[in-house]
Amino acid sequence: MAIQLQRRTFTVDEYHQMIEAGILRDDERVELLNGEIVAMAPIESRHFAAVSRLERILQRLLADRALISAGSAVTLRPDSEPQPDIGVYHLRNDFYESALPEPQGTYLIIEMSDTFLVIDRNLKIPRYARAGIPEVWLVDLQARHVEIYRSPSPEGYQDVRVASPGDRISPAAFPDVAVPVDGIFS
Repeated sequence: MAIQLQRRTFTVDEYHQMIEAGILRDDERVELLNGEIVAMAPIESRHFAAVSRLERILQRLLADRALISAGSAVTLRPDSEPQPDIGVYHLRNDFYESALPEPQGTYLIIEMSDTFLVIDRNLKIPRYARAGIPEVWLVDLQARHVEIYRSPSPEGYQDVRVASPGDRISPAAFPDVAVPVDGIFS
């Protein structure tokens, strides 16, 4: 007789209770994905540099139009709270002090991927689509391109395209803003 393991999944509220109780430390690099607590990849210099470059570009281009946040969580109720590399959120007077950003307050999520590309593409991006995040950019640091995901549905993003160095990309919410793909990589 084979023993079948049962997994215990968690809600966002239970995840927060574990943090408050000290079961999970504030400095642990984990995120809640589909009810499971997942260790995040360590940040390497290439990843750090790409995040820093793109965050700086977006801060310059969207300074008074959106809140740009690197490494903060976005709540996807009931069972996920990923920590995208960069989030572009609606401006709020309280700067999200009362609650973390949620899908309805999100313009764009950006994931930088090097070694965890499969997890980002196959686990996180479908979850963002199911939550209704309007747009996700997956920056593939190895292939040196940006996958752009738009038109979310429960089955995934309906519009997917790839931008390469030399291209300029615009967030759907800000079509007048052009981000040079080259600027992310160098």
